[in-house]
Amino acid sequence: MKRFFIPVICAILCQIGCANEAHKEEDQSKLMVTTPLIMDTTVLQNYVCQIRAVQHIELRALEKGYIQNIYVDEGSYVRKGQLMFQIKPSIYKAELNKADAETKFAEIEFQNTKSLSDNNIVSKTELALAKAKLDKAKAERELAAVHLGFTEIRAPFDGIMDHFQARLGSLVDEGDLLTTLSDNSSMWVYFNVPEAEYLNYKTKAGGNDMLNVKLMMANNELFDYPGVVKTVEADFNNETGNIAFRATFPNPKSLLRHGETGNVQVTVPLKAAMIIPQKATFEVLDKKYVYVVDKNNVVHSRMITVSHEMPHLYVVSAGLDINDKVLVEGLRKVKENQKINFDLKSPADVMQNLGLYAE
Repeated sequence: MKRFFIPVICAILCQIGCANEAHKEEDQSKLMVTTPLIMDTTVLQNYVCQIRAVQHIELRALEKGYIQNIYVDEGSYVRKGQLMFQIKPSIYKAELNKADAETKFAEIEFQNTKSLSDNNIVSKTELALAKAKLDKAKAERELAAVHLGFTEIRAPFDGIMDHFQARLGSLVDEGDLLTTLSDNSSMWVYFNVPEAEYLNYKTKAGGNDMLNVKLMMANNELFDYPGVVKTVEADFNNETGNIAFRATFPNPKSLLRHGETGNVQVTVPLKAAMIIPQKATFEVLDKKYVYVVDKNNVVHSRMITVSHEMPHLYVVSAGLDINDKVLVEGLRKVKENQKINFDLKSPADVMQNLGLYAE
């Protein structure tokens, strides 16, 4: 009796274990499926940019001569009016001294002629000639003073020096480049925008509202201060189909320098955006696809168009409908036209747990 009862118990337990194992395998074979999430959101659009100083000029020699003194150093900060270069002024000082002497002579001659004219000894015409001679001497003196002033190169505004193009003692000709000077108190950041995106920005901005932007620097760190797009160029580039925007960024710490590069980040609002997980997509020849489950639980690949990318998410602009069932996991386990068992999850649940679900 006991020998018969024990094998029966074992058989029952084995059947129960097999049934549980089969049920477990059936649950594990179910793949996760969801539908696109439709919601209003914002995305960051990145544009490669060039950073320029609001004032960046070349300082050139105004007269020919030898560089006698350099009063600043490369990379130093200079104030408006500060003396930077001195071209040897000997010749121009001599010319000014000569002009001073001729002016004094003409003035004495004019005073004598005037005295004689007042006593009716000489005619008014001779007085007028003496006056013209004095005026000419004064004009020549002013010209000599201007030439002498050209031997001093002073900063036209506050800014930062670049490297020297001529050294102490160098012979420079009129117009030769000495250095460049940059005013980095504010920076102009230029970036190109495609025509379609330009139209979106202008229609959504409404009137004269200016576009606020951020700057991602070359080290992948966000610049501390936001910028504002104040200028859009008049014409599109016919070769690229782009138009240039110019954003102004404050630069109180002088971190940004003329000639740097980076990425401008523009916050773009999206109405009724269609969003799916990035993990639900796969690529074939640089095209993005998803698996869509039909009413018979059969999967079919479908090409989609991604308009924007967010962390773990894609915004789809074409290829999907709001009611399409999209395969989220097990993409490598299925084949085209394969019938599957799936577990339909709400898009909100899937989006919230993207970091938890394994591939």
